[in-house]
Amino acid sequence: MAGKPPRDRADAIQDAWRRELPGVPVDSIGIITRVWWAAKIFGDERRRLLADLGLDVATLDLLSTLRRAGPPYRMSPGDLAEACMVTRGAITQRVERAVNAGLVERATAGSGYHARAITLTEVGNALLDQVVDDLLRAEHRLVGHLAPERREQLAALLRELLGGLGDRSLTGHVGDLGVG
Repeated sequence: MAGKPPRDRADAIQDAWRRELPGVPVDSIGIITRVWWAAKIFGDERRRLLADLGLDVATLDLLSTLRRAGPPYRMSPGDLAEACMVTRGAITQRVERAVNAGLVERATAGSGYHARAITLTEVGNALLDQVVDDLLRAEHRLVGHLAPERREQLAALLRELLGGLGDRSLTGHVGDLGVG
């Protein structure tokens, strides 16, 4: 195991608050500040890569959710909204963009507009395969400096952290960000 990493800006911020507000717990700074910084880097990288591939995060979330459902890669709008952790209105907008791009098909009930099922098209499936492959390889490079056992340890710690946050974790705020 490598030695202790060098001190960073989060340590300096924590030290400053410890000095300025003695007795106030500042240990969360060392965790939350670094999580925010990492999330910013990861999010920026994901958005850049997706833009280069001609896809946005919301569409990736929609397509990935359909694909992970397994054959025939079809879900109801309500199930999609629940799985993506967004409103039905947000799903309607995502589906409309994806239909216009030929990435999904909407099966409607009778002559009405309301979809009863959304299905991933062959074009959407092929695009998603390429995007997920590129994305996961790029994200692997972002964490590749950590040894495999350290990545597993970090994943376990983050799982524990999020589990302790209960219902506040992500519900109603963002989708699962696509491939995870």
